[in-house]
Amino acid sequence: MMLFNWFKKDKKSYPEFWQNYVACFDAKADKKVVKRFVVFDTETTGLDVRSDVILSIGAIAIYDNSIVVNDSLELFVEQNVFKTESVPIHGILKEGKEEKLGETEAVIQFLDFIKDSTLVGHHVHFDVKMVNASLKRMGLGKLKNRSIDTDLMYRKFKGLQEDQHVSLDELCQIFKIPKSDRHTAAGDTFITALVFLRLKNK
Repeated sequence: MMLFNWFKKDKKSYPEFWQNYVACFDAKADKKVVKRFVVFDTETTGLDVRSDVILSIGAIAIYDNSIVVNDSLELFVEQNVFKTESVPIHGILKEGKEEKLGETEAVIQFLDFIKDSTLVGHHVHFDVKMVNASLKRMGLGKLKNRSIDTDLMYRKFKGLQEDQHVSLDELCQIFKIPKSDRHTAAGDTFITALVFLRLKNK
């Protein structure tokens, strides 16, 4: 006769890197610590979160209204899904010179970099959804970080309607920011960081 313990629930065993990431949000916030923002961007095979994947991730930290160039991250992901039509946009070739990581390793490094920082991006919700899709494939939960969208910041600043979206190119023109390395994850991250600081200071 089999005995069942109806009160015992199996706990899923999560990998150490995920436990470390989640633990960042369990700790009590130290008010003396300077708030860290992480501006990030992804280059992807397309815009469909269900079928497209991340090709590269760029991220850079901001402390106290300063961009910290040496606190940054740039990752390239192995292209198991390759769409030639997207190459002219991001310029990432399947067999390019960049050192490429597997999707899991790239996500692990990204989580270790961002920790509990507030995420910033232009249309950041798309990038968050792409990372969440990767996490789902790994059998894990969603990102827990707060996020700030520079498009939404500008619309609130100017009192624009919800459907009056502004592109990153338009914001570069408005704030007279050079568009170097546009449409690369690292380049768009740095540009977005400059836009964020302009808006934050206003």
